[in-house]
Amino acid sequence: MVLRQLIPFFLWTSAPQCLAHFALQQPLRAGLINSNPDIPNHSGATKLHGRFLHVTDIHPDRFYSVWSSTDDDDACHWGKGPAGILGAENTDCDSPITLVNATFQWINDNLKDSIDFVLWTGDSARHDNDELIPRTDEEVINLNQLLVDKFVEVFGKDDNINDTDPTNDFTIPLVPNFGNNDILPHNIFTQGPNRWTKTYSHLWRKFIPEEQRHAFERGGWFFVEVIPGKLAVFSLNTLYFFSSNVAVDGCADEREPGYEQFEWLRIQLQFLRQRGLKAILTGHVPPARTESKQSWDETCWQKYTLWLQQYRDVIVGGLYGHMNIDHFMLQDSNQIDMDVVTGERETAKTSRKKNVFSIESSAEYLTELRYGWSHLPDEFEANSVGTWKSIWPASELWANNLKRKSKHEKFLDQIGGEWGERYSATLVGASIVPNYYPTMRVFEYNTTKVERMSNDGQTNQNPLSPAELEETKDHGKHRNSKKRHLVKPKPPSKSSPPGPAYSPQTFTLLGYSQYFANLTRINAAFASPGISAAPEFSYELEYDTKNDTIYGLSDLTVRNYIDLAARIGKFKPVEDRLRSDTCEAVEADLSTTKKRKHRKKKHHKKRKAISRLWYTFVNRAYVGAKDDDELRDQFGLAED
Repeated sequence: MVLRQLIPFFLWTSAPQCLAHFALQQPLRAGLINSNPDIPNHSGATKLHGRFLHVTDIHPDRFYSVWSSTDDDDACHWGKGPAGILGAENTDCDSPITLVNATFQWINDNLKDSIDFVLWTGDSARHDNDELIPRTDEEVINLNQLLVDKFVEVFGKDDNINDTDPTNDFTIPLVPNFGNNDILPHNIFTQGPNRWTKTYSHLWRKFIPEEQRHAFERGGWFFVEVIPGKLAVFSLNTLYFFSSNVAVDGCADEREPGYEQFEWLRIQLQFLRQRGLKAILTGHVPPARTESKQSWDETCWQKYTLWLQQYRDVIVGGLYGHMNIDHFMLQDSNQIDMDVVTGERETAKTSRKKNVFSIESSAEYLTELRYGWSHLPDEFEANSVGTWKSIWPASELWANNLKRKSKHEKFLDQIGGEWGERYSATLVGASIVPNYYPTMRVFEYNTTKVERMSNDGQTNQNPLSPAELEETKDHGKHRNSKKRHLVKPKPPSKSSPPGPAYSPQTFTLLGYSQYFANLTRINAAFASPGISAAPEFSYELEYDTKNDTIYGLSDLTVRNYIDLAARIGKFKPVEDRLRSDTCEAVEADLSTTKKRKHRKKKHHKKRKAISRLWYTFVNRAYVGAKDDDELRDQFGLAED
């Protein structure tokens, strides 16, 4: 009733949905912000939940206009059309403030008290997609400030009014990251210190440890011990790796900021190894690398893959955003070329064409991922002795099992041993901005032996150890010369067990729950005649990897992702399948009728499972927002 009295009478009577729209434009109610007095300081002793939140690509837009046109030229700013109150799903429009407010309200009501930290991987300003309203520095900064304020509303502490330490303002750690649209011009990030590193050093002062602000102003990178003395999260400035950033030139030349960032990362990871900590790597632009989509300069991809391989005992995983689609990618250490890493051999320069990722280009990219996975080492299909017993008599089991073991060992050699250490995995989250449906992820991780997030005196986040600092000074002599110099990271000790990305242990990622907001249904409710109150807005569970029988991931270790990628790689598009079936039919004519029928039935069942997996993968990539017919056309799927 109070809210109704704030609305002019003509708005209430002529367009009741405006009331709901108005309510969603407001910040969280004061009574909802940190209303639980039992939430402790995250630098004190806090019981861990074993969960963290990943949000990315929010893209708030203050110029978004309800019921405007969703055409590219109008950008939900002009004209008349279907742009809904909470956003225009399946378009290139950005997020209205109503969606931002509703999203943070949902986080406040459903997640705030059950997560240990938040990863926020960039793009927190609108796109520069309207020539009539060009972006300004002030707007980009204000939109980022808006999101900082939203995080304060949800996770801010009530009892630190007189606290002079800005990093002590939250109940849990939050780790932000630069997106390519968080600067102006977008994509272009010059060598630091620059105006943007200085601006965000102030804007993110609540998040960046004081002892790292100098390094942040220099290059825009930092890390936070989200569980002091146990687990660190690195915020990488991927704009220095980004192939669309014409202000820099890769990671091989010592004069480039990309090179400097990798040196900083090498030293920090070595320091964490010495202290017994583990690390999660985060960034905005992921290391996508297919024929049509190479997001990073090749020298940066090579160096990143080398660092992942050498610090595989330390790194838990890599989490990124930017591409708006839910998927994963594998890095293959066999593709590391040390001549490229050092810059001794030039690589073909990546095209710096306009960074557009439409449904057509994303379909091409996902198809190329699948094609690449079709060449992964393939484990022998007989996975258990029980399977062999059902096929051969006991007298033949021993000899056949020896053959199986030999093939299995060959497979293990090909993937880098029992844990698949030849590869590393990168997980890419879908976006809040409703290019498809607004999406976020809640990860679960293993907290065995780490029951509490405690400040035990091991919170030293000094960017450099004395020995490593001296080493950096030594190799810095080459800074102004063209001589190539590389300090190759040290690999794990031969006695070291596999890291948490490979073997289930403390900090291994156990799975994630993916949540989405079905804007098609929610916006339709707002458009219903006679509405007198805001329809319920909610994120709902799309899928949970822990009980998902299609992906079949017991956890998020690399070996499981190798298996998933190999299974996806077995899919054949309809046109390829028709050619394959013709060959099989000719082959079948040489066999008996009985064998032919058995083979056909078994083959059909296996092919149906593979098709279902590929369909699920691409459908989830678009958060279920694409029509089935469109998916079939784009990805070679047959009719059910």
